[in-house]
Amino acid sequence: MKRIFDIFCSFLGLLVLSPLFLIVALLVATTSRGGVFYKQVRVGKDFRNFKILKFRSMRPDSDKKGLLTVGSKDNRVTKVGYFIRKYKIDELPQLINVLVGDMSFVGPRPEVPKYVEMYNEEQRKVLSVRPGITDYASIEYRNENDILAKSDNPEQTYIDEVMPAKLKLNLQYINDMSFGVDIKIIFRTFFKIFD
Repeated sequence: MKRIFDIFCSFLGLLVLSPLFLIVALLVATTSRGGVFYKQVRVGKDFRNFKILKFRSMRPDSDKKGLLTVGSKDNRVTKVGYFIRKYKIDELPQLINVLVGDMSFVGPRPEVPKYVEMYNEEQRKVLSVRPGITDYASIEYRNENDILAKSDNPEQTYIDEVMPAKLKLNLQYINDMSFGVDIKIIFRTFFKIFD
């Protein structure tokens, strides 16, 4: 049921949102140097690596200066990038990841290999399901960048505090997982974006 929902809704979403995709692609391409899409290796179900897709919101090679975005005014983020990040428009290309089966609409957000290597045995259970575009942790930590901006050592704060808290919510989702829960999370995500 979940996979059928993912295929149908991601295909429909790509179809309906294609004009928006075109507008965003033109804005990204014409306002800053670099490609339209940003691809990053993430760890998916059963520890399988895949490339997550996003509209590029940062200047090229920004991830060489760190994997985390810190604060609402990270100078690596472009002007268009601030807007598309605020309303999560940069995440829309992940509908392609959902359609091809790398991701689901709802599931633990996929992490980069560097941080997955730090998971303990219990935390690795989050890799037993398909990662998602949204989940409990995405809603709870929507302003994660601002939380990290208050830290003297953002990466250490992420590793010691934010990541374990998010993984705890991911494990809660896996224990409660059902189609009804997924629908509830999707609606909560929409309301949070426009909150």
